[in-house]
Amino acid sequence: MIQLITGAKGKGKTKILLDKVNNAVEKAMGTIVYLDKTDKHAFELSNKVRLINVKSYLIENTDEFLGFISGIISQDHDLEAIYLDSFLNISHLENQDIDKLIPVFEKLKTLSDTFEVDLILSVSRDSHDLPESIQEFISVSL
Repeated sequence: MIQLITGAKGKGKTKILLDKVNNAVEKAMGTIVYLDKTDKHAFELSNKVRLINVKSYLIENTDEFLGFISGIISQDHDLEAIYLDSFLNISHLENQDIDKLIPVFEKLKTLSDTFEVDLILSVSRDSHDLPESIQEFISVSL
């Protein structure tokens, strides 16, 4: 399953994402991972959540990012969910045409479905600016 939390920068997406992950970890039977561009939110996350600062791993493009996600999924068979804050930034799609999101999203959907890992993404765009093919995955629009 994939869920999107959308809205312009500064609208409160990270707060919602942090609340979701901290609530989910209380019921989780497996591992939960939180990906971000910094360690800034380390003290706001439950200590049961694994925080990964993606910028520490020298990822330079979207293909490397997808490989990174695949690596996380492959190394942990108990993985339940990955929460991705600042998705467009950490996936190197921030300065790209929004239509470039479609093939990346399709690959993430395939990974999510194949390995039964939930992906919850915060996307710094208004929902009406996103491609029609991913509208159905928007769970929160700010």
